[in-house]
Amino acid sequence: MNCQSILKLHFVIIFALCSANFCFAYEIELQKESDSSNQEKKYAPPAFTTLQIGNLQSTTMADKKDLHLVVAHRFGSIRGGIKELFGLDQANTKIQLLYGISNRLQLGVSRDSYEKTYSGTVKLKCLQQSDKTPFNLVLYSSVDVNTLLSNKTYPGLLFFDRFAYTTQLLVSRRFSEKLSLEIAPIYVRQNLINLNYTMTTFANPQSPRDFFSEPWNQYLLAIGGKYKLTKGLFVNVDYAYNFSKKQNSLYKNPLTIGASIETFGHAFQLFFSNARGSNDSSFLTETRGDWSKGDISFGFNVVRVF
Repeated sequence: MNCQSILKLHFVIIFALCSANFCFAYEIELQKESDSSNQEKKYAPPAFTTLQIGNLQSTTMADKKDLHLVVAHRFGSIRGGIKELFGLDQANTKIQLLYGISNRLQLGVSRDSYEKTYSGTVKLKCLQQSDKTPFNLVLYSSVDVNTLLSNKTYPGLLFFDRFAYTTQLLVSRRFSEKLSLEIAPIYVRQNLINLNYTMTTFANPQSPRDFFSEPWNQYLLAIGGKYKLTKGLFVNVDYAYNFSKKQNSLYKNPLTIGASIETFGHAFQLFFSNARGSNDSSFLTETRGDWSKGDISFGFNVVRVF
């Protein structure tokens, strides 16, 4: 990783730390104001009851000392038909552990068979919706390490070329008992761009830089929401628009539509998505399926709380 990449990584880390300090300082100031006026703040119920909307993170976090085991499956494209059992013959699996250090801080580790990716995550609650605060605000960051990359494919591969970093600012609001919505500005840093997909984008490149159709630094805006159908049954949708993606890119914006079934101690999420990866950097910037062509996959998340 060159000096410019190191500087950009330092910038992301400093930005995340400054955001966290701002969140804590702002919350402390609000608490002081509440104490001085002798008024007890009335918090709204959580906007979401699951840690993820579909693929997108929600503002919900693990409670203090709670351990969440997440098993996520992403199958192949349904376009494979009955020969591939509509994608069920192929599967990517992610095993994740999430732990609530406090009611404001959550840490996680995972391993995803997609690109044999190891990930570390941190989630920090900054604000909670109440009669004085109209929304929830959560800072989420993850580091993904792609161990599938080989020096045979990339002779000059360096250790940090395997890394990708994602920072998300999650803002949600519970509008009613049935409806909750979320918006999330997102920054993704890919230390290595997959040349198998970028070098075929331009038939007649004007310069060597034209080969790299996708930038290393990408900026997205995601939206998501849930709607309650019956007790314990919800419809979930999330979508992310990539402002940095080139017009003729082979990658697509990820769209996930599904349902969640919630019971005591368990949550089941069933959905269809054009994304095969479930780690943050992959599903946000490396989605290849096309909803308009029926190139979508079935997937599910199962969560058990200890």
